Amino acid sequence: MTITPLAPTGFEGELIRPEDPDYDDARSVYNAMIDRRPALIARCATPEDVARTIRLARQSDLPLSVRGGGHNGPGFGVVDAGIVCDLSLMKDIEVDAATRTVRVGGGCTWGEVDRATHEHGLAIPSGIIATTGVGGLTLGGGHGYLTRKHGMTVDNLLSADMVLADGMHARASATENPDLFWAIRGGGGNFGVVTSFEFRAHPVSTVVGGPMMWPIESTAEVMSFYRDLMADAPRDLYGWFGLGTVPPAPGFPEALHMRKVALIIWCHLGTPEEANAALAPVRRLGPPLLDGVAEVPYPGLQAAFDELYPKGLQWYWRHDFVRELSDEAIERHQEFGLKLPTMHSTMHLYPIDGAVHDVGSEETAFGYRDCKFSQVIVGVDADPAKAAELRSFAVDYWEALHPHSAGGSYVNMMMDEGVERVRASYAGNYDRLAEVKAAYDPGNVFRVNQNIAPA
Repeated sequence: MTITPLAPTGFEGELIRPEDPDYDDARSVYNAMIDRRPALIARCATPEDVARTIRLARQSDLPLSVRGGGHNGPGFGVVDAGIVCDLSLMKDIEVDAATRTVRVGGGCTWGEVDRATHEHGLAIPSGIIATTGVGGLTLGGGHGYLTRKHGMTVDNLLSADMVLADGMHARASATENPDLFWAIRGGGGNFGVVTSFEFRAHPVSTVVGGPMMWPIESTAEVMSFYRDLMADAPRDLYGWFGLGTVPPAPGFPEALHMRKVALIIWCHLGTPEEANAALAPVRRLGPPLLDGVAEVPYPGLQAAFDELYPKGLQWYWRHDFVRELSDEAIERHQEFGLKLPTMHSTMHLYPIDGAVHDVGSEETAFGYRDCKFSQVIVGVDADPAKAAELRSFAVDYWEALHPHSAGGSYVNMMMDEGVERVRASYAGNYDRLAEVKAAYDPGNVFRVNQNIAPA
């Protein structure tokens, strides 16, 4: 396949083709199940580079993917026989401590942002893996340790500088292209390439956080307690519930290595005394196998799982939103927790209440604001030979729990599951999103994603 060459002058970044020595590294993504061979990888250095890349894809009639951090589960950051608009060179971060605002380049990871904001005693709500790209997580919604107190990532997005499908530049904010601003707060990469984000930051520096673990056989008891505790918990307290296997790594007692456990990773934003008071009922639940809660710099908690889940593992995802965590659902979690197929395979249940519920379901494209939990099931391992087993585990587990869900998924934690699943994930906001898509990308140039077809 022949690609129309970019203009010999103007492109300031790097162009990587299949014959180049760094091609294989450049096309690899976080999920090693993904093995795609793009015709060209355009590492853009400026917004105009992005515009040139979009125009090239349109002129060449080739599919275009957009890559930020490369963490996307189904690997939408790369595309076979197409062009990758790679933002990894766009790393500028500007922190204005006086106004508590932060401008972030589209190629940044959250770890890079956390380090920059931490110098000023600030943080932006994001996820729980620091190597995640800012762009993908933000555009899909973004929830993590700060969510109950300070809202989702999209709730802290003030503006976005974008390049649209026609190569034109635009800003989206509450006052500039407000329909576009509404759509990108949860609607994914369907509407353009964000080259720069502006966020509101919050005073967060040292937190009280870390893991507590119980035997996997105690899953139902601990999960029921967790459900009831979080229903009335102060917003300073965040904790996600998980099922997993203790890795044979420093920091974990050798007696626990490779033991299946129910766990909660806590993050309290108040003083150590307030944190201890909030967690006292948990400690009375029964002596945990491990109580690793301590004062920790926020970026340290954010990066705690980076080494356990490095780039290059095999991943298969399934996700649902949950309005009420029923006793029957808890029984299913107990059942599948005993069946975790590999050390890295896991289930996480993230709370999405508190400040998330302060925003109406129609105020942003992210619409599942009446739910209490975001539930993800993943089969993960380093061995490609286990890919089918990982998929089977995640799908079987998900099918057992799906009847207890709200019906839709979180686009940041989906595989390529089809049009109806995407529609369900936007619920009542889908038709409006399709109208905005028709206005800004009528030709569906940005279709290598959880796609919203133009109305």
